[in-house]
Amino acid sequence: MGETSIPLARAWNSWEGNRPAAMHFLPLGLSVTPAAYAASRNAFTDFPAGPAVVLGPRSIGAERVTLTLVHAGTEIALEYELADPWILRGRWRVMKTGEWGLRFWLVLALRLAPPEAGGAAVSWRFDRELNALRASWRAVEVAVGGTRPPLLVTYHDGLEDLAEEYRRHGYWYLDSCHASGTMAVLRYNLEEMPEFAFAAAIADGAEQAVAGIRHALATDPPEAAGREQQAVAPAKPHAHSDALEAVRDVIAWNTVWDPVNRRPYTTLSRNWSAQKFGGWGVWLDDVFWHALMASLFDAGVARENLRVALGNIRPAGNLACLLTGRDRWVDRSQPPIGAFVAWLLYRRLGDRSILDEAYPVLAANHDWWLANRDGNGDGLYEYGSSALGAGLYVGTKLAAKDESFMDNSPVHDEARFDPSSRTLDAADVGLNSLIALDGEMLSLMAAALGLTDAARHYEEHAAGLRARIADRLWDASRGVFANRLWSGAFVRALAPTSFFPLLAGAARADQAQAMCAWLRDPDGFGGRWLLPSVTRADPAFADNVYWRGRLWPPLHFLVWCGLKRCGFGAEAALLAQNGWELFQRAWAGRKSPENFNAVTGDAFDQPDTDDFYGWGVLLPFMAAGLTVDVTPWSGWELDGQAGEGRFGPVRSPWGWLTLERAGGTMTVMLDGRPVLVTSLARLSDLEFAAGMLSARLPLRGGGWVRLPGIGPKELIAVFLDGDRLAPQYDAGDALLALPDRPRSGRLVALFGGAPP
Repeated sequence: MGETSIPLARAWNSWEGNRPAAMHFLPLGLSVTPAAYAASRNAFTDFPAGPAVVLGPRSIGAERVTLTLVHAGTEIALEYELADPWILRGRWRVMKTGEWGLRFWLVLALRLAPPEAGGAAVSWRFDRELNALRASWRAVEVAVGGTRPPLLVTYHDGLEDLAEEYRRHGYWYLDSCHASGTMAVLRYNLEEMPEFAFAAAIADGAEQAVAGIRHALATDPPEAAGREQQAVAPAKPHAHSDALEAVRDVIAWNTVWDPVNRRPYTTLSRNWSAQKFGGWGVWLDDVFWHALMASLFDAGVARENLRVALGNIRPAGNLACLLTGRDRWVDRSQPPIGAFVAWLLYRRLGDRSILDEAYPVLAANHDWWLANRDGNGDGLYEYGSSALGAGLYVGTKLAAKDESFMDNSPVHDEARFDPSSRTLDAADVGLNSLIALDGEMLSLMAAALGLTDAARHYEEHAAGLRARIADRLWDASRGVFANRLWSGAFVRALAPTSFFPLLAGAARADQAQAMCAWLRDPDGFGGRWLLPSVTRADPAFADNVYWRGRLWPPLHFLVWCGLKRCGFGAEAALLAQNGWELFQRAWAGRKSPENFNAVTGDAFDQPDTDDFYGWGVLLPFMAAGLTVDVTPWSGWELDGQAGEGRFGPVRSPWGWLTLERAGGTMTVMLDGRPVLVTSLARLSDLEFAAGMLSARLPLRGGGWVRLPGIGPKELIAVFLDGDRLAPQYDAGDALLALPDRPRSGRLVALFGGAPP
């Protein structure tokens, strides 16, 4: 079959960007598309992405997919499940009727267009004796059927043909009831089938395919919601379990198939794919964010998105800002977050091939920034638009602002586009900080790959840039980091990018402390909803248009990471919890907003907010990170202080990781099996390897650690900061008493044989 890059476990999925209710078995080119006709309004729909389709909980794969379809006042709950990788089962239930069910028709449109056939469709035929629609391609047989025979079976050239028939003739029309055709439509009305189940099966023989649908329809649906729930029994959910599920659902729903470049990726929003971008579109930084968030659940989806982002590399060396079916912005890039994301993916998934694949591309992109965006040669960097390509706005100030992704931010108001350097005439504190971070991450990547000289080169340049940021982009008169014009004057407007030196490790201790005051200042970045895109005292704040005053999840995430790096744990937790509360207001209606009103917290008070945007779930991603997170500086961090209950599972290099906090005890599980139990509320730098467990522990007040299933025969030795501990044993577990010390300590346990 075709599309062999898709694993069999994910072959069935909602791959079509513009039709989230449609399911496709991608390798075979098989599609099942629900559609509906309401006689009361003579209205047909194939349920395109938008308000008529409410995207419910689902797994990253299609093990379980739920959604609500709304048409002409009728509401229908639709659910898909995988009986096995070759069999899709669906069911619907009427939740609300808008008219007599006899006059509301819900139909299933079936099409089989194998990639090997060049997209040519295969003919279907309905077998009334078997109550099954059948088609075959080479040695493969497909059968589709339901718990009852369809009221009508018709055949059409495509969905447009079906829609036109309904509009012209209504539902009482029989002329399309042919013997066979290339798009088969199984028709049901809600008077006869207010609840209904159906299945589609793929097999090597006709009898096996029909037997597959019969077995699927006779079997109770699975209880699990997806692969990510494997091996862990039900328990009290953690306070941030809903945050984890929100990230999963949005990433899963926005993961689609790019039919032009023939690859899967997570689009910005299903609302944008076809309508705005002409079938596909890659904003660079968005896809990096999607890769990072997907790594919580599915290494394959994370790798696919990383690969798509890296695919934006241009001959000049830069990663292009935007590539779509309609335009190519190759003259500009986007803020360099790629190495940061790639390093986090490496730490989350433990896969060195991520570095092998990403490092050469990201190193070229970094070097491009250094060579092309220091417009006045002073060692600080500006956004710009190079003389490359013919994309929209090339060679303009707007193109340079686009490169920042903060297109209309007031921090750009005072800058001018310099045509000789092709940059703005203002050093951007956010850009300089991210270039410094990019160099630092490239140094870590190079060191991990054994490239010692390159590691030293990137770290030395990053260190020099950090010093220049601290010295030349710090406005001592206001006590804040700010953009600086080539004239020497500081830009008046301030954005959350003023916090980015904390993320880059560029802020001195006094500077970092001063920045925290801005986070609390109600005229700065404080208030009921934290971190607006410009200070509340700025005149542009009242504009409430895009980056002029609204709240933006990627800014929250980068500031949160910086607060954590600098040790401002309380401020980081406050920002994450505040963002999660903000997100929940919209998520109650299954919306993941692109941005928010900074005063009211509303997302849809103006028209410039997409309602199911990928980076919207950076806010719940941060909330999830209050319990389990990975950073370049503290490694794997587990924190039970955010509340009791079970959190996870999430992907880790050692298996599915779950954290449970109950009765003052924290339990760490891998693939559902306890591997560490402790009285401590926090662990960092957690590592498992063959015969070894290592973690940094807070020791103030002492405590204990239990290693389940590790008895005297398995345990070789335990060290705390190099000093050997004498374990006790209880019911076959090693029990370690921890001393009371004013600082943290590193625990290392060595085992015989396999790791715990």
